[in-house]
Parts: sequence; C-alpha cells; structure tokens
Amino acid sequence: MIWLNWRQFRLQSLAGAIGLALIAGYLLYLGMDIRDAYDAYRSRCADPASCAQAGSQFQSTYKNTLLFLAAGLGLIPVIIGVFWGAPLIARELELGTHRLVWNQSVTRGRWLIGRMAFVGLAAMILPGLAALLLTWAASPYDLVASDRFGTLEFGARDIVPIGHGFLAFTLGTAVGLFVRRTLPAMAITGVVFLVVQFTVPNLVRPHLMPPEKATLPMTVQTINQARNLGSITGTPVIGGLRVPGAPDAWVSETSPLRTADGRTVGERTFNDCLNTPPTTGAGRTFGDAAVCLSELDLHVDIEYHPSSRYWPFQLAETGLYLVAGALLTAIALRRVRRA
Repeated sequence: MIWLNWRQFRLQSLAGAIGLALIAGYLLYLGMDIRDAYDAYRSRCADPASCAQAGSQFQSTYKNTLLFLAAGLGLIPVIIGVFWGAPLIARELELGTHRLVWNQSVTRGRWLIGRMAFVGLAAMILPGLAALLLTWAASPYDLVASDRFGTLEFGARDIVPIGHGFLAFTLGTAVGLFVRRTLPAMAITGVVFLVVQFTVPNLVRPHLMPPEKATLPMTVQTINQARNLGSITGTPVIGGLRVPGAPDAWVSETSPLRTADGRTVGERTFNDCLNTPPTTGAGRTFGDAAVCLSELDLHVDIEYHPSSRYWPFQLAETGLYLVAGALLTAIALRRVRRA
C-alpha cells in the first residue's frame, strides 16, 4: 500500500519539494536582508524621535513584501486541496480503477485511510515548513510592527498553516468522494476553501476567546496613532487603534466615534473636522483634523485581546481546522463504505 501510494504521489511530491526549495531560498535571502535592516534601524535609535522615524522607515520597506508573501503562501493549502485532495479519490471513481482495489482483501476503509494518511501528512508538512521559514524571516519585522494578529499575518505564521493544509486536503478528498468527477471536485474545493479562509479570520477568530473591553478617549495623541480615519461612506469611524500600555494587543472590534453621552457623532460634524478643520498648524498623521476631533470630547469602545493570547489563539484555530478535517475524514469513511 505504501509503495503504491508513493508511485501515485511521486510527481506531486516532487513538485511540492521543488516549490518549497524555491520558497526557502527566497525567504532565507529575505530574512538575512531584514536582519541587516533591523540592525541598521537599532543603530539609529539614539532618542525616541529618531527611533520612531527609523522604525517607520524599516516597516515601510518590508510591509508590502511580507503581506504579499503571506497572501501567496496562503494559497498553498488551496493548491493542496485542489490538486492533491480533490483528485485523490475522484479520479479513481471517475476512471473506475477503484473496483480493482475494492475486490482485493483490503477493506474500503483501510484503503481510504492508507491513501489519505500518506498524502495528508505531506499536506501538513509543506505549508508548515513554508510558514516556519516565513516566521523566521519576518521575526525582526514582527517585533517592530507588533501586528502578529493581522488577518494575513496570523494565518501565515507559526502553526496555523498546518491546520490549513490538513483541512484543505480532507475537504478536497471528501468533495471528490461525493462529486465523483475530478474537475468539478477541484473547482468546488477551491471555492469552498477560499470562503473558509475569508470567514474564519473575520467571523470566527475574534470569538474563539472572550475579549477584554475598554473605552478610549479620542485625544490628539490617540487619533494620530491610528492607521485610518473615516471611510468612503463618510461614517465616523477610526481604525488601527492601539491599546494604551499594550501596543501589541489585537483590537478586534471598534465602535464608531461616540460623544460623551454615548451617541454616535453626527456625520456632518465628523466630516467637517476631517475635511475642513480649523487651521492650527498641528503636525503628525492627521494634523488639524485630530485637533478638531479631540475638542469634541469623543471616545470609542473597543474589544481587544492581549498579546499574551497569541499562542492560545494559534492553538485554538489550528485545533479548529484539525477537528474539522477529522470530521471530514469520518464523513469520507462513512461515504466510501456505502459507495
């Protein structure tokens, strides 16, 4: 059984090994480059002002590159599900070659477990090693940026990609068993897993643990530390806030800007401050707009998770993917025994 699995999977494993080698080569180069830039950044931290400027330059140099890498490596599980999982059984059912195996002494369940175990292990190793390399390469950047909970960053670092790979593979296998046609199974697997990758970070992850709650007064300093102010719809919102005393915390929910009595500030008042604030000559990120808004005695209510919960979140989300993959495996076993 092992020899047969290897014969059928050797081309895919060779392609995966070549892809991983290319990824490793680039990430090793990038990691060394980031470390050199990090050392240069640290050498410029003679005082808080120069340190802040150097840190901003350091982050801007690598931010987009690391985001693209996180998004690109996030496609590895999709590829695994589409090209490794979906055809694994669907192709056998489509071509009818499964009948030869099912007429032998090997039971259907044992045959399926044998096929899934061999490829499933590779499906976890490949994204796991890629994530390990990216985590190492980006570690100095993550130390400065303090944004490990970012939607793309969190899902591409440490152990979560192992769960991604396992779930994508078992999803593809289960879909192939039900659809029994290779190309439709590949298409369905790709679409469903992309939906999973969007849904879990945005709708599930924030609720894996109960959040801490706080109220942040909108001072000039707090507003200028935010990443964005306002939206294309004109809604009075502020994004990318940091929790005082806990800059590494993950702010998972932020209310609209509210007045002292708890009502959402009017859009007209907000947009006047944003677009035509009184001239004060203030600098920094939002300048006069920050001064104008701070004078309105506004606040926001936030929900956040301290940075100490990073690994509990990693373990919880990875466990969620592994349990879902195990359930799909059980469904596949039940299906194959009744086929």
